[in-house]
Amino acid sequence: MIHIGQCIRQKLEEQGKTTVWLAQELGCHRTNLYKIYDKMTIDTGVLLHISKILNFDFFQLYSQDMEESDL
Repeated sequence: MIHIGQCIRQKLEEQGKTTVWLAQELGCHRTNLYKIYDKMTIDTGVLLHISKILNFDFFQLYSQDMEESDL
């Protein structure tokens, strides 16, 4: 099972960016991002926006998980 919040936080750290930076890009308060980091799932619109900002397709994680579970 994908824990999307942890995946987002990991990708952000890999890119050397901060939670404050991402919050500014999203137009929200950093405390909202900490809530996202704790979530197993998030709204697809929010995930799409984060994917564009971080230039990473988080949806592919779900596709890979589906393919692996079919094995």
